[in-house]
Amino acid sequence: MQNTIILIFKVLKLLKVKFLEPVDWLMGCFIFYINGVQFSNFKNYGWPKVNVGLGGKFFIGKNFRSNNREMSNPIGRFDACSLIVGKKGVLIIGDNVGMSSTAIVCNEKIEIGDNVKLGGNVVIYDSDFHSLDFRERMNRELDTIGTKTKPVIIGKNAFIGAHSTILKGVTIGDNAIVGACSVVTKNIPANEIWAGNPVRFIKNII
Repeated sequence: MQNTIILIFKVLKLLKVKFLEPVDWLMGCFIFYINGVQFSNFKNYGWPKVNVGLGGKFFIGKNFRSNNREMSNPIGRFDACSLIVGKKGVLIIGDNVGMSSTAIVCNEKIEIGDNVKLGGNVVIYDSDFHSLDFRERMNRELDTIGTKTKPVIIGKNAFIGAHSTILKGVTIGDNAIVGACSVVTKNIPANEIWAGNPVRFIKNII
């Protein structure tokens, strides 16, 4: 009896996944289209949050994959992917890129190379969002003017561990690995493993 019940639940779960696949695809197309995203084939589990400002540009390469539903990647601290591009921002995501519950905010330029994997809850910011001068932060206009932005570049085949934060002006080289929960404030060369807060060199890959 117990085995029968378990089998029924497994079948129901499979049917649920099969039902959601076309719904997720249609919603993904709609979300990308209304935001002016240039995209190719993709597979979304759940629906990413996308907001591209007027004048912003967002490009997604082939075979993009995103996990936005808890059951698709139950890694903890669950949320849908959040992909935000400001009115002067350019966000470029290469081919075969995968992400889970990732937040990207692009006000200038963020470029993610081919075959990059972004672990659960990774965040990437190319902006400070506010001026570093407390006097300017008291005035909304001065706060906006005083906000600094710098491009973020992630090379091909890089892997960014879960819950890591990548801040403005950072370049991460090809094949590099960033350990989980790292805070990346400096460039990481190709073929190296870095981790920590602040991030530091661990070892060479090759």
